[in-house]
Amino acid sequence: MKPTRNYPLLLASQFLGALGDNMILAVILGQLTFKFQQGTISAQHLGTANAIYTTLLFVPYVLLAPLAGFLNDRFAKTRWLLGGNSIKLLGTAIGALGLALHHDWQAVGYLVVGIGSCVYSPAKYGILPEILPTERLVKANGTVEMLTLVAILLGSIAGSQLIDRLPALTCYTVLLAIYGLSTALNLAMTTTPHDPTVRLNRSVAEFFHNSRALLAAPRLGRVLLGTTLFWICGAVMKMNFQPFGLKTLALPNNTAIALLGLWLSIGVMIGSVLAGQLHKVGDLRTTRAYGIGLAAFITALGVSGFLPSLLAMKVEMPVLGQQVLPIVGLLIGAGVLAGLFLIPLNAALQAESDPAKLGKTIATQNFLENLAMCFGGGLVFLATHFNASAPQVFLGLAAIVVLVIAVLRFPERPAPIESTVNPN
Repeated sequence: MKPTRNYPLLLASQFLGALGDNMILAVILGQLTFKFQQGTISAQHLGTANAIYTTLLFVPYVLLAPLAGFLNDRFAKTRWLLGGNSIKLLGTAIGALGLALHHDWQAVGYLVVGIGSCVYSPAKYGILPEILPTERLVKANGTVEMLTLVAILLGSIAGSQLIDRLPALTCYTVLLAIYGLSTALNLAMTTTPHDPTVRLNRSVAEFFHNSRALLAAPRLGRVLLGTTLFWICGAVMKMNFQPFGLKTLALPNNTAIALLGLWLSIGVMIGSVLAGQLHKVGDLRTTRAYGIGLAAFITALGVSGFLPSLLAMKVEMPVLGQQVLPIVGLLIGAGVLAGLFLIPLNAALQAESDPAKLGKTIATQNFLENLAMCFGGGLVFLATHFNASAPQVFLGLAAIVVLVIAVLRFPERPAPIESTVNPN
């Protein structure tokens, strides 16, 4: 088999893996929906459990990021694609056993799935230069990103559909089949090179040294603060959708709740496309204005929760089911502003970082993004612990966005760029 055949196998495997990662969370949270509707758990329990379960996937990315980077530099990346999916299979099996033991074992299983995802993620990007010519790398990275996004959207909806229609054990059987197929595709790949000279202590030291240098840079440090704010918003909104959909909007099932995330994602995609048309690389002059606009839409979501006449404007959409039209509009609007906010920041980070250390820069960004999502989970947990309603959580998030935007002032782009990030 030619090494270039690794590319289509990689695309199929990573799509199935990302699909499973989002389906399993929907299956776990869907069971909480049924318990809330049956009156066996309170709204507070629902909110705190949602925050805890959702955060579990992010924790390994924070705690194991330097180790995952070392493993993928030291050993063949095909090995860690296989290893990551094998760990996900183990986590799914633990989750299935949790149906017979205790619901908390499903949380343990999902945490193990997160560990598998953590070691898989660097490999799926790092392997591309090893299996493709340089001129195809940009398009290949875009394809991987697109497939991942599609898998995230389909996974949440497909998992919700499964748990709404089938027993939980059947859902886990489907998940085992998806991860099993993804693992089989990894087994069919040609083994890529490894580098026995890579050492753990040096790899970890380089990771933290580069992270400190980036955060200390006057402009890029603020860029990272901005991207971190985006992911805090994404995590809090995602975790708040279930209590918001059930308690505030009175949506009938898990599928209708999952569609709240779909509207937000559609908005982000629209905003991302618009950002590419409206702004040149490094142009951050309107970024703070987009942040304030995002805060305004999140505030409107919170306020809408106290307006029964607005929430009563429900329509039955073909295929999509029952939706609250004003909420759909607010979610799409929030997503558009979020996309306009994020994309110029990502472009500036990539363009203004030291080209020789761009991989480490992206690793730092990924680490901070997952740390931000854990922080978002902590915020939701505390808010619901103190009996804050879902609309109040949105209002609190809007206040945080305004506070961060108030200090997010970007200095002019320096020259030379590299000297501000990694001085020699």
